[in-house]
Amino acid sequence: MRKTSQALLPLNTPATDTAVYNIYPFFISGEKVDTGFATLAAAIANEKVIIIDGYGGVLWEKLREHLQAALNKENKTIAWYNISNCLKPAAEIAGMIAPSMNGDDPVFGKKYTGDLVDFFDVQQLKGIHPDPTADLFIVYGTGAALAGVNGKLLYADVPKNEIQYRMRADAITNLGAGETAAHSQMYKRFYFVDWPVLSKHKAKLLPHIDYIIDEQRVQDITWMSGEAFRNTLQHMLKQPFRARPWFEAGVWGGDWMKKHIPQLNQDEVNYAWSFELITPENGIVIAGDHHLLEVSFDYLLFADNQKLLGKAAERFGTEFPIRFDFLDTYDGGNLSIQCHPRTAYAKAYFGENFTQDETYYILDCEPDANVYLGFHEKINPEQFRTALIAAQEKGTELEVEKYIQKFQAHKHDLFLIPNGTVHASGKNNMVLEISSTPYIFTFKMYDWLRLGLNGQPRPINIDHAMNNLYFDRKGDYVTEKLISQPVVEEEWEGGRKVKLPTHEEHFYNVYRYEFTGSITIATNNQCHLCMLVEGEKISVESDGNSSIFHYAETFVVPAAAGSYTITNTGKGKAFVVMSHVKDDHC
Repeated sequence: MRKTSQALLPLNTPATDTAVYNIYPFFISGEKVDTGFATLAAAIANEKVIIIDGYGGVLWEKLREHLQAALNKENKTIAWYNISNCLKPAAEIAGMIAPSMNGDDPVFGKKYTGDLVDFFDVQQLKGIHPDPTADLFIVYGTGAALAGVNGKLLYADVPKNEIQYRMRADAITNLGAGETAAHSQMYKRFYFVDWPVLSKHKAKLLPHIDYIIDEQRVQDITWMSGEAFRNTLQHMLKQPFRARPWFEAGVWGGDWMKKHIPQLNQDEVNYAWSFELITPENGIVIAGDHHLLEVSFDYLLFADNQKLLGKAAERFGTEFPIRFDFLDTYDGGNLSIQCHPRTAYAKAYFGENFTQDETYYILDCEPDANVYLGFHEKINPEQFRTALIAAQEKGTELEVEKYIQKFQAHKHDLFLIPNGTVHASGKNNMVLEISSTPYIFTFKMYDWLRLGLNGQPRPINIDHAMNNLYFDRKGDYVTEKLISQPVVEEEWEGGRKVKLPTHEEHFYNVYRYEFTGSITIATNNQCHLCMLVEGEKISVESDGNSSIFHYAETFVVPAAAGSYTITNTGKGKAFVVMSHVKDDHC
C-alpha cells in the first residue's frame, strides 16, 4: 500500500527526548487522542446517520472494512453508501480539468480554480437518502459531506508524503480518475487539481467536524473530537511549534542528514531534501494521552490565519508565505543549473499568486564547496541557449563556468536568488533554503548529463528558463546584489543581532541572533520562522509554555505569540536564524 523506505509515524509518543534532531516532533495538546476503530465505533454506534469525508488518498475500502468489523461488535446493522457513485464519468472529469493539466508536460500545469462539487453529479447527490431499514446509515468517501443528508461528520486526513508513497505503490488514483497513471502525471494532477479543491473543501468543513481521524495507519487509526481538535489548533496558534518534516532521496543527494539525524533510515541511497517547512506538504502532529495524530499544516491557517500570520494575513490569506527546506549535497553532486519564474509568469502560466524567490543559507559545507550564481559579464544569451540545446539534444557537456559565476561557500553565508536568477548549489553543501513557498517551479536548464534515480533523464525546461532569466544579473552585480553582506543591528554582552539583507525582490527578511544566555524577541504581529543553525539546543518560552529545540530544527512562532524568549541551554554560542515577511510587503 506504500512504496518508501521511510517508517510510518509512530502510534505513541516516545518515552524520552531524542537529545538531537527529532523527525517526529509533536505538540502536547492536553486533549484526548483515541486510538483504534473499536473506540470510534463505540462513539458513533448510537447515531442514525454518519458522514465520513476525507482527503484524496485515503484507503477508503480498508477504512470501511475495519470500521464495519468494529461496528459489528456493537450489534448494529449498517448501510453504507460510497459517494464515489456520484462522481461524474472519468472522461468527463478529464475534459473538465484538461486546461489545468497542460497536456503530457511532466511537471507543470495550472491551478484549477473550481470546487470539489464540480467533480460530482449534483442530481445524484440530491438523491441520497438514509436507508430506513438500517440502524446506522453511513455515507463515506472523498466529498461525502456534499451529500444531501444530515448526520455526524467525520473527516479522515492523510499526510501528503503518505499520499505520494501510496501513489508510488499504485494503491490510489487521482480524484475522479478511473485508473492510475504515470507517477509524474499523477503528482501533477494532485498538485494542480486535486489538492487545491480538496483543501478548499477541508477549510469549509473545519467548523463542522465532529471527529477528526488520522488515517495514515489505516489498520490502527488515531482520532479526536472536533471540539478538542479545534481547541488544540487555538493553543498552537499562541506558542512556538514544529511541523513534521519529511525526507526524500535525489540524484544529487548527500549524506549530511544521514550522519546528523540518527532516526533516519540509514539504508536509504541518500537524502537530497528535507521538507522542513513547506506547508502545502507538511503535517502537524498532536499528542494526547501519549497517542499521536497528524493533520495537515493548513488547518492552522483555516482556523485563524490572523493569529498565525499577523499583518501578513491580508496579503497571503491561507497561503503560508515562507518555506524552510534542506538541500544536502554532502558527498553528493551539483544541483541542476536552474532558475525560477518571474512573478507575472508564475501567475499567468501556473496560477500561483506569488513566485519562488529563494536564498541559500549555508548551514554547513566542506572547504571545496561552491555555489553557482549569476552570469559572467560578457554573457551572450543566444550562445548560452545554443549550448544548452546542444547539451540536451546531443549530450554535449556544458562549459558551465564559461557562462555562470562560481563562488566559494562558507558556513553561514547567505546567497540571494530572486526569481529569474541562474543558480545551483555545488556538491558538499548543506543548504538551508529560505524561500517564498512555491516549490516545484524549478526550470532546469542543464543537469550535468546524468539520469535520475529512476534511470530516466529529469525534465529540462530550456524555453521556460529563457523566458524568465535576467541576463543583466551578471558581473559585479552578482557580488554586490546577490551575496548578502551582514550588518550588525544590535550588540549586547554575550550576543548580537545580525541582519542578512535580502534582495529587493524578496518579500521576506532574514536575521541571525548570536548569543549566550537568553534573548527576548517581539513578533511585532509577524509570524517568525526560526532554526538553530549553530549550537546544541535551546529552550523557547512564550505565553507560559516552554519547548526544547535542537540543532538544525525549524520552528514556527505565530504572530499571536507576541514575544518569545530563547535560552541557550547548550555549550558555546547559539546562532538562531529568523525570517519573516517584510512589513512593506504585507
